[in-house]
Amino acid sequence: MDPISQGAVGAAFAQSTGLDKNFAKLTLIGCVAGMVPDLDVLIQSRQDPILFLEYHRQFTHSIIFVPIGALLVALVVSPFLKGVMEFKTTYVASFVGYATHGLLDACTSYGTQLFWPFSSERIAWNNISIVDPLFTLPILVLIFSAIKTRRIIFSWIAVGWALSYLALGFVQYERAFLLGEKIAISRGHEASRLTLKPSFGNLILWKSIYEHQDVYFVDAIRIVGSSTWCSGESISKLNINEHLPGLDKRSQQFTDIQRFFWFSQGYLGFDHITGLVSDIRYSMVPNDVTPMWGLQIDARAEVDQHAYWWSGREVDIEQFKTFGSLLMGSGCYQKLPTRALAEGQL
Repeated sequence: MDPISQGAVGAAFAQSTGLDKNFAKLTLIGCVAGMVPDLDVLIQSRQDPILFLEYHRQFTHSIIFVPIGALLVALVVSPFLKGVMEFKTTYVASFVGYATHGLLDACTSYGTQLFWPFSSERIAWNNISIVDPLFTLPILVLIFSAIKTRRIIFSWIAVGWALSYLALGFVQYERAFLLGEKIAISRGHEASRLTLKPSFGNLILWKSIYEHQDVYFVDAIRIVGSSTWCSGESISKLNINEHLPGLDKRSQQFTDIQRFFWFSQGYLGFDHITGLVSDIRYSMVPNDVTPMWGLQIDARAEVDQHAYWWSGREVDIEQFKTFGSLLMGSGCYQKLPTRALAEGQL
C-alpha cells in the first residue's frame, strides 16, 4: 500500500503492544519499521528497465526477513532513544511494525513475495486498494489520539478498525466474485479464469476480469446493498507466436515478456493498434482495458536489447468523470437476466 498507510498501520500495532507509556516513541518506531521495507524501490537499473518489478515486494517483504529487517530498524533508531528506551523494547516495537508491511501489501492486487526465498509466488488477496483514505484516515486520527491522551484504548481501536476493514474487503470480494461468475454465464461464456480487484480508494467499485477463449473481458461491479454491474471492454490474451511472430525466442525482449508475465500473474493482453503488451489488471476506469503500464516490443531490435517499459498514469477529466459516475451508481449499471441469475446460483 501507500507509505502513509504502511506507516500508520505499523505505528498502530506498535502502540497496541503497550511496551512503553510514551506512545510517541512507539509511534515513531512502528511508523519507520512499517515503511522501511519499501526501500527496495531503490533497486533499479538503467540498462534493465523492468528490474524493479522483480525486486519490489521481494526479500524485504518476506515473512522470513522480518526479524532481520526489524533488527536493522532497531539498530538505526536506538541511538536516538539511548537512555530512554531499552534496545529490547525498541526491537520488539520494530518487529511488530515491520511485520505488518508485507501482510498489508499482500492484501492488494500488486502481489507480494511473502514466502521468498522458498517460493517466488506473488501473493495477492485483492481485498483492498493500494490507496484507500477510508482505511487510513481513521487510523491516523486514532494513533494521534493515543499519543495525546496516552490511552492504549485508541491504539486497540485503530488495530480493530484496520482488521475489520480488511475483513470487509474479503466479504466484498466474494460478493463481487459471485456476480462476476454470473456475468460470464449471462454472455454464454465459460470463465476459465476470473479475478476481482477493488478500484482506486474504495471497496464499492470493483474491476472484474475473466478469460474466455483467449480473450479477457473486463467489467465494473458495484457492491452496495444489491449488486449491479456495467459492461466493459475486451482485449486479446497475449499469444507471442500469433501477436509477435518475428520475435526471436532467444532475445532479451522475449525473456522480458516472461518476467512481465510472472509479475502480472499471467494477465497480459495485447493491443493490436499500439502493439503494447499490457498488464490488464490495472486501468484508471475499472471496465476499461486502457493500461497503466506495459512493454513495447521491437522485433527488429538487437538480440540483447531490453524491451521498452511504458508507463502512463495520467488521468484525464473524462476518465475522472466516468470513474465518479460508476462509483456513485449513476453510470451504465445493469441487472442480470433471471435465467443467468438462476444458473449462476447452481
